[in-house]
Amino acid sequence: MAKLKIKKGDKVVVLSGSNKGQTGTVLRVFPDKAKAIVEGVNIAKKRVKPSAQNPQGGVVEKEAQIYLCKLALVDPETGKATKVAIKEEGGKKVRIAKKSGKAI
Repeated sequence: MAKLKIKKGDKVVVLSGSNKGQTGTVLRVFPDKAKAIVEGVNIAKKRVKPSAQNPQGGVVEKEAQIYLCKLALVDPETGKATKVAIKEEGGKKVRIAKKSGKAI
């Protein structure tokens, strides 16, 4: 299993697919599937039967998983998609945006 460069709480942009160009925050990462759930991106509609929590039932919209290869981190300085480098600073590994050279 490869080391992931995208983590929970990161701001990402979608590179391809029907959601191309949308940005959002990573809510959850699934390393074994190489997928993530991003807030407000890849919305799916799910039909729900009436239950105690949802007595009305009906159609619920929620975020679906999206492949990590379709996501790129947003550079904190420029606000655009960037690749990530990992460097060691003071004995700790730090993720660095390749476009600006700033730590993420």
